[in-house]
Amino acid sequence: MTSGLNDPAMALDTINGAKIFNVNCAGCHLNGGNIVRRNKTLKIKALQRNKMDSLEAIQDIVANGKNNMSAYRDRLTKQEIEDVAAYVLERAKNDWKS
Repeated sequence: MTSGLNDPAMALDTINGAKIFNVNCAGCHLNGGNIVRRNKTLKIKALQRNKMDSLEAIQDIVANGKNNMSAYRDRLTKQEIEDVAAYVLERAKNDWKS
């Protein structure tokens, strides 16, 4: 698996990803945190430590869920999952700063 730090997100709509994140994810992951499991944040170091620092890995967990993380494959389209994953990775690389 390649590191998501170098994956191009050109074709993905991170503006749409931000909207999806704010509606579906921010309740638990506001500013890249995690209110349920503090060590499972969306910060780049945590993503790297948990081998979640690629678009593919983020898309997989959004679609299929894991442990306390709900699956969204029945609520979001494939494109929406790709967009929100691109948004999460982009924000993580920027340390969730505006």
